[in-house]
Amino acid sequence: MAVVLYHFGVPGFAGGFVGVDVFFVLSGFLMTGIIITGLERSNFSLWGFYLARARRIIPALLVLCASLLIFGWFWLPNADYKMLAGHVGTAVAFVSNLKFWREAGYFDAASHEKWLLHTWSLSVEWQFYILLPLGCLLLWHWLGKRGVKLILIAAGLFSLALSVYASHRWPGAAFYLLPTRAWEMLAGGLVWWATRQQAMPRQWALLAEGIGFALIIWAIATFDPTMLWPGYLALVPVMGAMLVLAANRQHSWLTANQLAHQLGASSYSIYLWHWPLVVLLTYAGEQTNPQWIALGVLGSVLLGEFSLRWVENPTRKILSTYTKPKEYVVILLPVVMLCLLSSGVFILDGAKLPIRAGAVSDVSKYIDQYSRDAYVTESFKTEYKVECDFFNADTYTAKEEHIPASCAIKRQEHGVFLWGDSHAQALSHGLRNSLQPRYDFYQIASSGCQPHLGVDSVTTGQFKLACDRSNDAAIKAIEKLQPSLVIMAQRCDHDKNHYEDIVQHLKSLGVKHVVIIGPVPQWQPSLPRTIGLRHFNNDEKRFADNAFDNTLFKIDGIMKSRFSDRSDVTYISLLDSLCHEGKCLAKVDDYNTPLVWDYGHLSLPGSDFVVRNVLFKSDVLKSYLKQ
Repeated sequence: MAVVLYHFGVPGFAGGFVGVDVFFVLSGFLMTGIIITGLERSNFSLWGFYLARARRIIPALLVLCASLLIFGWFWLPNADYKMLAGHVGTAVAFVSNLKFWREAGYFDAASHEKWLLHTWSLSVEWQFYILLPLGCLLLWHWLGKRGVKLILIAAGLFSLALSVYASHRWPGAAFYLLPTRAWEMLAGGLVWWATRQQAMPRQWALLAEGIGFALIIWAIATFDPTMLWPGYLALVPVMGAMLVLAANRQHSWLTANQLAHQLGASSYSIYLWHWPLVVLLTYAGEQTNPQWIALGVLGSVLLGEFSLRWVENPTRKILSTYTKPKEYVVILLPVVMLCLLSSGVFILDGAKLPIRAGAVSDVSKYIDQYSRDAYVTESFKTEYKVECDFFNADTYTAKEEHIPASCAIKRQEHGVFLWGDSHAQALSHGLRNSLQPRYDFYQIASSGCQPHLGVDSVTTGQFKLACDRSNDAAIKAIEKLQPSLVIMAQRCDHDKNHYEDIVQHLKSLGVKHVVIIGPVPQWQPSLPRTIGLRHFNNDEKRFADNAFDNTLFKIDGIMKSRFSDRSDVTYISLLDSLCHEGKCLAKVDDYNTPLVWDYGHLSLPGSDFVVRNVLFKSDVLKSYLKQ
């Protein structure tokens, strides 16, 4: 329930994602007990173990995936349906954690457009289920029970150390992959080993349970997605879960009540169905509406209960009566069929067929036009000057090679230098189109990289490698080139950046004019989806919608109060120019052309519009730009 409430954005549950870590501990506790007990009795069946897990997990997952494919057939545009089909295939094959690791960060804006993002944890769990019994069988044969215990403890410690290191170095991999998550499940197994023969004394059990729940609740209430995860901080909820398990208080008022039992019984199905409802609310623009959030949570619980009664329990009962060969066929056949079906949809580019409503409507075609695959072409990348980016967005890694010298080469006496992240890149097209010919244009702007002096303190992993190189190169280039004007831009959190220090340093390098661009309007889900679903009327260029990120107004207000009256720096508020009376400009012409092509990167026409209609009004920039 912590995970559900976190995903629905309920206040007080900013750290609810730790519920997954607690679950991993519980899973490790149960699986270790089943495997080791079976080995001690000499009746452990590897295939029986796998069948029992499949019987528990696969039927409800198949129903969810099939339901989403049916739903998507009628409603989703090609780009979204193709993405869903790809995710269905990886989910039922239990490798979706690998897929999502390669796609993007768990907490990024695009995550709320992925209907099966939550299945990453099922894939990690299933991978653990495959490897743990195999490892235990082999070690039991070679080293005996004591050897199994020692190796599992050593493996857990190694996984924990790897998790702590990788969370800094490769945060995406650390979050999604089994090697950095295995220690949480092995921690549960350690509790089983430690408590199987000697129960904790009653007074100590009460204390252990209290401390355990306190640790879990503390993590749920105080942790947030900006923390490196899982890393050493995951020890808090993991230790909490270990203490609750070790206490083993069968009659605790916290767990031995009807509500806890019912939620526990349907928890797997609740987990399966809640995330698609979160995505649905996001698509509908109601993700911040308290009434819809309440209905979403209630709907998750009800769908979980229905799934338990009509899918989980009946299929478990029926499958358990089959012979093993028949059970294999009955389980694997629909898995293979769903994999083939999803592969077909993916190969057909999202079932782009006349008979599919989601493929032929004007709205669907419009949304497809601005999908990443369709919009981010090689010519688009040229307009963004992505060659001047130290981060490779295709491989999600820092570039090994240096950026071309042409990104910052001096040809004329005066020049304009663009510095920042991908939102700075989005300004590049408009700035270069409007720049007076007597000025050079220089650009060093890397994805996810705010302008910083010295090492980057915001990003981690491959982003940090890229950002440190990018910012160091930008400062050195500015010092060498002596541009007349430096323009800085970033996605958000302008108020948290050390712009005071940056401005002073740029002035000390001889920069005549320093300009900070405020945040561009941003939407979730993407602006093209918001337009297509609710504002497709060509005449509606400005509108208010719950999909708009209102936190940007707070950032913009703080920046205006800090820099509006300064003579050494110019702050330009895009929101002041683009938003009036609660409505923000979303389209730059009479043909539904969006200001931004995704959640917040300026489209090419949007870049031209912002430069000509907002930046040109600045007294400082007017001398550098032409109409």
